[in-house]
Amino acid sequence: MSSTPPSPSRQSRSDQWHAVTASFLGWTLDAFDFFVVVFLVDTLALHFHVTKSAVVWTMTATLAMRPVGAIVFGLLADRYGRRKPLMANVVFFSVVELLCGFAPNYTVFLILRTIYGIGMGGEWGVGASLAMESAPARWRGFMSGIVQSGYSIGYLLAAIAARFVLPAWGWRAMFWVGGAPALLAFYIRFRVRESEAWKQHRAPTVGAILRTASGHWRIFLYLVLLMTLMMFLSHGTQDLYPDFLKSARGFDSKVVAYLVILFNVGAVVGAILFGHLSESFGRRRSMILALLLCLTMIPAWTFGGSLMTLAIGAFVMQAGVQGAWGIIPAHLNELSPDAVRGLMPGFAYQLGILVAAPVNNVVYALRKPLGYPWALAAFEIANIAILMTVITLGSERKGKSFSRHESVELKM
Repeated sequence: MSSTPPSPSRQSRSDQWHAVTASFLGWTLDAFDFFVVVFLVDTLALHFHVTKSAVVWTMTATLAMRPVGAIVFGLLADRYGRRKPLMANVVFFSVVELLCGFAPNYTVFLILRTIYGIGMGGEWGVGASLAMESAPARWRGFMSGIVQSGYSIGYLLAAIAARFVLPAWGWRAMFWVGGAPALLAFYIRFRVRESEAWKQHRAPTVGAILRTASGHWRIFLYLVLLMTLMMFLSHGTQDLYPDFLKSARGFDSKVVAYLVILFNVGAVVGAILFGHLSESFGRRRSMILALLLCLTMIPAWTFGGSLMTLAIGAFVMQAGVQGAWGIIPAHLNELSPDAVRGLMPGFAYQLGILVAAPVNNVVYALRKPLGYPWALAAFEIANIAILMTVITLGSERKGKSFSRHESVELKM
């Protein structure tokens, strides 16, 4: 490692850590704000005097607006830099989350959750591009895993809040706590430097960004397909699993909450581990290895006859699921053209979740002809097989240089 001090055009180790930390915290807090509603479906339905399906619809509205946020904040990030759009995004989704706690009726709540979707959709693409452009190439996979693990940690924190904040202070406090991330904007303002890679590849106009993106439509469509299948993987193994544990295995809500916390710990471990392994084995091989781990865990994950077996199956299953996901920030940013790195990965990510939105309806419908265990298992076996094929037929650019200057390595 060179002992030469970084030039003004190079980031120090501290600068790199601050960029990755800001991206990780942004995604963690954004995920927390989304998953709060998952634990309040019954409570909100009772309070607003609506059906549970109406509350679930607010989550659908959030997801539907995420591509809009990816476009808006992605274009801003490619035109004006990563820092300012990320600060604006964090303040935006935090303020809207805070306002959700003051919603006087269902209509206002639905409008606020729809608007929140714009903020949620914009955070990942901007934050991931900032982190991946700041991290040294040799640590990009490891940092990718850290950034993506923020999703699971946000889910875990929401579960903890539902266990302790909700009983003590009520449902409104859950959203008020979600307003705290606005403080992250101050951290970004004073600690995070602008991406050097963006400065070198800055597009002169929004039109130039759009022309560059349209000129790479083939890789964009591939990324959307990849993200759709990855969303089938994550949401198909996470969203209905608590209901499966309650209705098919008879566990009470408290046990289910602890199992959710447990499998999210496994998800964090998997994201970081496989992200790091991808530096040695390559992005695609590491993703396929993580998916093979998922396949081996399906019998324990759905057909386990005891709480211990199901717990182990869920822990390792999510280690594999999020292990594959932990590689995604690095993989998508490496495959994207330099001038649209703020737009293309995030937009593909959010379009993938939009296309995959019916996954829970499909799996739930399969419950009747197949039974709950086989509905979960059969869907994911088929999805994983297709996903491995798509990954194998794709390409990768591991270690791609984002900047004309060599990065200073992070001190591990």
